[in-house]
Amino acid sequence: MSSITSGNAPNALLEGSILRSLLSIAIPVILSNLLQSGYITVDAFWVGRVGSTAVAAIAVSQPIFFLAFALGIALNVAGSMLVAQFVGAGKHRDASTIASQVLILALIFALPITLLGEIFAPWMLHMLGTQADVFPSALKFLRVILGGIIFTFGFAMLQSLMRAAGEVRIPLFITAGTLLLNAIIDPIFIFGWGVIPAFGVEGAAIATVTNQCLAMLVGFMVLRSGRIGISINFSEMKPRWDTAKRAMQLGFPASIELCSYALSASGMMFLVTAVGTVATAAFGVVNNVNALVIVPAIGMSMATATLVGQNIGAGQFDRARSIARLSALISFLGLSVIGLLGFIFAPNIIAIFTPDQPRIIEYGAQFLYIMAPSYGLIGLHMALSGAFRASGRTMTTMTLALIAQWLVQLPLAWALYNHTSLGISGLWWAYPLTNLFTAAMTMILFARINWQRTRLIGPQGAAQESAA
Repeated sequence: MSSITSGNAPNALLEGSILRSLLSIAIPVILSNLLQSGYITVDAFWVGRVGSTAVAAIAVSQPIFFLAFALGIALNVAGSMLVAQFVGAGKHRDASTIASQVLILALIFALPITLLGEIFAPWMLHMLGTQADVFPSALKFLRVILGGIIFTFGFAMLQSLMRAAGEVRIPLFITAGTLLLNAIIDPIFIFGWGVIPAFGVEGAAIATVTNQCLAMLVGFMVLRSGRIGISINFSEMKPRWDTAKRAMQLGFPASIELCSYALSASGMMFLVTAVGTVATAAFGVVNNVNALVIVPAIGMSMATATLVGQNIGAGQFDRARSIARLSALISFLGLSVIGLLGFIFAPNIIAIFTPDQPRIIEYGAQFLYIMAPSYGLIGLHMALSGAFRASGRTMTTMTLALIAQWLVQLPLAWALYNHTSLGISGLWWAYPLTNLFTAAMTMILFARINWQRTRLIGPQGAAQESAA
């Protein structure tokens, strides 16, 4: 199977219909991300059969895992933006060098994160206000997930590199295969079967880590083969300080951005856990729904980053801007429709994950009624954020995230909960109000981009400092 941009063949992403180019990347990426989200959905489905304590254990662990993943996202962002621009400029050898370097750096970086996570996992759970009945299961789940984060980092990096090169079908096939396997082994490890004991919540983590390991190995073999236009070369994998420094300069703001979301999610979790186990479980279920719902927006954001990056590398700045605008429009309209469906069927959606749990369904449906109408705003913001990252403007998205999460959402949630008659609904209302603020600021900042200063690579292929 050949890549859209493989070898010396003409790059179809740099010419012709913008809509066709966008959809040719976005649809496989969206499908792949939907399948990737299936890990969470499958876990939530089976763990929901264990009870509300098990559901709460996964919910309280997710912000911590997201924080650990966010710390390693810098290399993914930097590697993908540079590879996309090199491929757009027709410099596949430089793209392969960058790919080899950022992969080994990501694997190395995973080791201290795993060690620190294992050591501080109990402390972090206590800081989130985890209830005593939830704590043991949450700790077991979290330690297994963090223990396998090197596989999560590895596969995430390999996916980013393949997509930056224009190859979106192979990650889709890998994800589909491992999700199918996860659906089979998840209940086996959770409830036990034959000689395999029932691990409970911990079993969901064991199944996920096993599949991430397999996915990383398959992805590595694909990139090692060189069949998609770039390749991983062992001779290029010796870490280089200049490459590491360059990657961190470009990607560090993106890591801070995701860390701000992770820490903000932990802050929200702290506020919710004070309400009780039922509210915590409902919060976790709706977060799972939200993660699934925004997958199309994430796919459009990734597709936008690939297309915008390659067109910037080719010097086609007007086309890059038009791609971002069209992606934002499609994302806004698409997620608005999904939000309408979520509003209409809120109790039914929550009941899928927590059958026979009426109080969780009540709390979760209330959250979804308030949150769902703002899904379109999330789609718009994420699509334009893909364009910001492709052009090296990670400082822009970082600053906006810090302001939105720490100066708007958290203070607003605390104030509405504690100083109004809204009660727990005050916590939920902070989400759509923050989404409205973020979308408005994103459009204003996008209109101010100087597209002539977005190229990150020079004529000889050496990465330059971003003018951003």
